[in-house]
Amino acid sequence: MTDVLTFGETMVSVRTARPMRLGGDAHLSIAGSESNVAIGVARLGHDAAWLSAVGNDEPGRLIQRTLRAENVDTTYLRFSDDSFTGFIAFDQPSHDITRVSYHRRGSAASTLTPAEATAAIATATPTLLHVTGITPALSDTARAATLAAVRAASAAGTQVSLDVNYRARLWSRPEAAAAIRELLPHVDTIFASDDELDLLTDASDPIADLLQSVDQVVVTAGGKGAWAHSAEGTIHRPALPVTVIDSIGAGDAFVSGYLSATLDGLPVEARLERAATSGAFCVTAYGDWESLPTRTDLTLLAHAQGTALR
Repeated sequence: MTDVLTFGETMVSVRTARPMRLGGDAHLSIAGSESNVAIGVARLGHDAAWLSAVGNDEPGRLIQRTLRAENVDTTYLRFSDDSFTGFIAFDQPSHDITRVSYHRRGSAASTLTPAEATAAIATATPTLLHVTGITPALSDTARAATLAAVRAASAAGTQVSLDVNYRARLWSRPEAAAAIRELLPHVDTIFASDDELDLLTDASDPIADLLQSVDQVVVTAGGKGAWAHSAEGTIHRPALPVTVIDSIGAGDAFVSGYLSATLDGLPVEARLERAATSGAFCVTAYGDWESLPTRTDLTLLAHAQGTALR
């Protein structure tokens, strides 16, 4: 039995510390919201599995190898001879601004099917299924696969979490709203930023409206922290005071911490604390997932910045 199953596109990433058009050294890695979450929960001691498709190419092999090295189950990874592995580039036009370029249209992950998604759920029998609003934006089949997955998971009694994760370069807000709202009847926990709530509902009080059908709505606000809303009330957790180096992947880190604490059966306050801690670790170094904490790391941020542990 798998603790967390997630699925979506992971891409090979290339990162430069200055504008990419200037050339020079680059760092090669992988990046993908869902696999970031899988790595995060695996590092925190849980069994994580990831479903996707990549090209039958060296970039695809890099993704498989990296996730395996992070103890993420890649049993449900398909290699495609007909499609390529997606690519993402990060560069820095300014010291504190990161620019992202995608090369993913028609990629292998966009060919994910409902049959693959439901088969993985039936085989993995996960305690929790995590999906994002990125996957249904990839293609019509990926949208159908996401809907089929949440329906199958909900019917099987599996908890379902959804991170809205709106990407304007993939689709319009009306398109995103239509696709994401059809997932909501099968979702237990929603993760969203303030500016994404209108994608979920047109109600004047979006939180109250959403809580009629879901158990929890977790609203993140970067340096201002996060709010967890449920029928029992609202709890706020400030962000940890750390020096931010790179904010890419912070939302995924937050989600991985929250899901980990959920799997441990912790109360909402403790879920927010672990989520905020995981997010803080992520922003203190470059990379989507490289600085995600292990369970033994979680107490390290209680030390003052600059502390040397001898």
